[in-house]
Amino acid sequence: MASGPLNGIRVVDLTAMVMGPYCTQIMADMGADVIKIEPPQGDNTRYISVGPAPGMSGVFVNVNRGKRSVVIDLRTDAGKAAMRTLIEGADVFIHSMRSKAIAKLGFSYQDVAAINPAIVYTNCYGYGRRGPKRDRPAYDDTIQAECGIPFVQQQLTGEADFVGTIIADKVAGLTAVYATTMALFHRERTGEGQEVEVAMFETMAAFMLVEHANGAMFDPPLGPAVYPRTVAPNRRPYRTSDGFIAALIYNDKHWNAFVNAVKPAWVNESHATLEMRSRDIDSVYGLLAETMKERTTAEWLALFDELEIPAAPLNSPDALFDDPHLSAAGLFQTVDTPHGPVRFPGVPTWFSRTPGAVTGPLRPGR
Repeated sequence: MASGPLNGIRVVDLTAMVMGPYCTQIMADMGADVIKIEPPQGDNTRYISVGPAPGMSGVFVNVNRGKRSVVIDLRTDAGKAAMRTLIEGADVFIHSMRSKAIAKLGFSYQDVAAINPAIVYTNCYGYGRRGPKRDRPAYDDTIQAECGIPFVQQQLTGEADFVGTIIADKVAGLTAVYATTMALFHRERTGEGQEVEVAMFETMAAFMLVEHANGAMFDPPLGPAVYPRTVAPNRRPYRTSDGFIAALIYNDKHWNAFVNAVKPAWVNESHATLEMRSRDIDSVYGLLAETMKERTTAEWLALFDELEIPAAPLNSPDALFDDPHLSAAGLFQTVDTPHGPVRFPGVPTWFSRTPGAVTGPLRPGR
């Protein structure tokens, strides 16, 4: 039985692909009873990667773990009636359909609140309804492009690239988790349900502008909307004499420790403080890159560990499954399923009284 902090919360999950399902997967890990509603043809994510059985791709299995599965055809009167019954006993209703589509089916916020006034109703959209793009379709690639990720990648590499993870889907999913649980917290204090909206574009614009707003925040602007350190072309893993290493020799404490230990010949008075180094950070990265070639990765890691300078070797995603820290921290949970054991990357948070857990694969609802 689930024992997390959301134990006792029932979620009707009408989301598909990754943004919404990632949100509700976290809620299921945290103890919520999540009922995943799929149309007869199933969620498209069932078919987008490898899996041990048809319709059981790795992506689908991971973001829908711990949920109960129900097939409902909302185009039929019987399907609509079944959905209304589920809504009566739910705490949360969450969907990822466009606003016109969900309203046409008869499950807009007004429709759902008429059945259950205390419900928290979360919309997962590509674009918020208050803007002119509200009815456009959206996917991770298009949102990455619009929020500026390929632009900043171009500053680094010379090519406009997407980052190698579906960052917009996942950040928006995390945002939907905190938005929904904040609304639940309000309901616990007041008894009031409400409608919540989480849009990928607005979410990622705010996410990107945390650091990149920079000088453009001020009136008049003091510079472009870009954080220079993160787009410096020389900001990349350093090549060592036998491989690569990531290291951040950045603040004055770490800088001084490095300079005193290594004594590079190129250090001068223009490197004395963080403020001074930041004025030409790309050149500083370039100088460090040349110095890093002089020792092996193991030698640098040993030195940086001694100096307490943040540093790490380069891992592949495969290596994470055997990482000794992650193993000791208990991140991975192996669960027996009808298709064989599945090693889930589990709950990354820790609670002293109400820990979350991977409770199993998607299972038939009742």
